[in-house]
Amino acid sequence: MIIDFHTHVFPNKIAAVTISALAKMGGTTPYSDGTYNGLYSRLNECGISLAINLPVLTKPSQFESVLRFASEINSHGSAGKILSFAGIHPDSEDIQGEMKRIYDSGFLGIKIHPDYQNTYFDDERYVRIISEAKKYGLITVTHAGPDIAYKGRAVRCTPRRVLNLLEKIGGYEKLVLAHLGGGGIYEEVYRELCGRDIYLDTAFSLDFTTKEELIGIVEKHGEDKILFATDSPWADISRYTKYFSSLPISEQAREKILYKNAKKLLNLK
Repeated sequence: MIIDFHTHVFPNKIAAVTISALAKMGGTTPYSDGTYNGLYSRLNECGISLAINLPVLTKPSQFESVLRFASEINSHGSAGKILSFAGIHPDSEDIQGEMKRIYDSGFLGIKIHPDYQNTYFDDERYVRIISEAKKYGLITVTHAGPDIAYKGRAVRCTPRRVLNLLEKIGGYEKLVLAHLGGGGIYEEVYRELCGRDIYLDTAFSLDFTTKEELIGIVEKHGEDKILFATDSPWADISRYTKYFSSLPISEQAREKILYKNAKKLLNLK
């Protein structure tokens, strides 16, 4: 069993335009067309049992449409192989109300993106969002570290800002930092975040870390707090599954990373 904790799909009517624009921004090549069916096919081809879709709001007005699309994805149930989180924007005028709607709608978590939302991670608006997520027992996945689409810009989510936010809210064991806590700044991650009571996912990490660095993070942070993730369509699912299936770690650690940690965090049977 393999659970991919970090993927992205878009409504059919905007998928092609959105994927093209994001590929140009980041200078990357997509490995699927960004649609539900496109991801579903790749999951079957690569032996993935379940994938988590993580929508990102770039403006507050997208809340309703994204919530509706995410709900449609989840309406397929277990047969759909894709479970969607919800999205929220820090400039929302009703953070409490939107977070309650997310919870009441049955979502297990939310995704935020400090770079795409132009907000530092320890900003009070994110403090309010994550405090609400903590209150409802929701998972929060955040982009962490530099973003390839914003080269040269100040990093919005650094290890130090993560620690600042956690101090403000009194800790949060359901926080997931994407890209192993910060693509390209792994020395800071290793020094300041490894061993903390947070999760790190492996999305889009293979081109920014060596095998030795990855194993070092797993060993210091602990095999119980690493989640297998790809960042599809921006990463090749097949490459990631083969890499982690052959990584020189114990079979117990491998199983935890590939699916057991995700099952526990998602509270899946």
